[in-house]
Amino acid sequence: MTRRYDIDALRVFAFALLILYHTGMAYVDDWGFHLKSVHTAEWLQWPMLFFNRWRMSLLFLISGIAIALMRPEGRLLRFAGLRTWRLLLPLLFGMFVIVPIQPYCEGVANGHVAPGFGHFLLRYWQVRPWPEGSFAGWQYGITWNHLWYLAYLWTYTLALALLMPVLGLARVRRAVAGVATSPTLLIGIPFALLLTWVIWLEPIYPSTNTLVGDWYQHAKYATVFLAGYLLAREPMFWERVVALRRTTLWLALAAVGWYMGLRILGQLLPDDSPLRQWPEPFWDLQVRTTQSLYVWTALLAILGWGKVLLDRPFRWLPYCTEAIYPWYMLHQSLIIALLFWLKPLQLGPWLEPTLLLGGTVAGCLLIHELLIRRTRWLRPLFGLRADAGPSPRSAASAMSRA
Repeated sequence: MTRRYDIDALRVFAFALLILYHTGMAYVDDWGFHLKSVHTAEWLQWPMLFFNRWRMSLLFLISGIAIALMRPEGRLLRFAGLRTWRLLLPLLFGMFVIVPIQPYCEGVANGHVAPGFGHFLLRYWQVRPWPEGSFAGWQYGITWNHLWYLAYLWTYTLALALLMPVLGLARVRRAVAGVATSPTLLIGIPFALLLTWVIWLEPIYPSTNTLVGDWYQHAKYATVFLAGYLLAREPMFWERVVALRRTTLWLALAAVGWYMGLRILGQLLPDDSPLRQWPEPFWDLQVRTTQSLYVWTALLAILGWGKVLLDRPFRWLPYCTEAIYPWYMLHQSLIIALLFWLKPLQLGPWLEPTLLLGGTVAGCLLIHELLIRRTRWLRPLFGLRADAGPSPRSAASAMSRA
């Protein structure tokens, strides 16, 4: 397996961003979340949108790249079995043990669940539908909330394992190499695919995170996942993303600027403005085009700048690489539980989010360091090897290695 410090570092930063993003979800106005603070702000929508468009796509892209660096083609059954063990076991454990505090707090807050976590847990473990609106996923009786990523990644990983013999054919490799060496194709083809999905599928299949029937998200995330796997095997790809890093950065900034400008214009235009008379498809196409261009060029820029700035053995990297899987599993449950406790204290719009973010980070750090990392039987439940082994990096999250 090829060791790439920049990919490990980008993975760490991507999951750190996820913690910050989910904390922000409690405070951004008009966006649904499992539990909201009373101190919401509309202006938070803009920085959240900046990251929202590509944050999950980056994780799937990195996961595809990591598989390519593993080179598992000669041992597909073992590869599929290990990925199943290291993705589905934490997913099931998380759904039954880590996540339940989230629907409990959500249900108590909206008045559909009676206080008493022990009683709720016994009912939740029966996996029977709840009264309508009790919490997100009430109709299934159980929910995976933020752990949906593991279910999707497992699905894409097994599908990729089945396709690997075909993707390894010489003519496929030549076609991918042609894309990797051409800046126009490297930017244009994935952008065109993402634009097709957002125009064709998103209006019909809005995002649900339920796996079954979530066709727009499958098309979007499977595209970047597969692109990561195919392109990462080509040395010329890495030369191209480095050479194009300034171009893709400026393209991404221009695209997101136009995208944000269109959204602001839609909010500020008077009802009697002549621009309001222009056909809605004209505006809709611009929004979807700039959104898709922003997503792909931002991903390329992140890879290019990451290769230049992060491809070195930072001292903190082995520890953080191991920690991200447990932190990912824990963070949203800590956010919801802490906010549920902080809300009645009426601490104000600055102290409350500061304590929420600090408490979440501290909780992840302490639980991982003092409990998960040091307990042999707990480690596999959080995606780590039972034995820490000689290198902390050896237990790197199956989220990326799958």
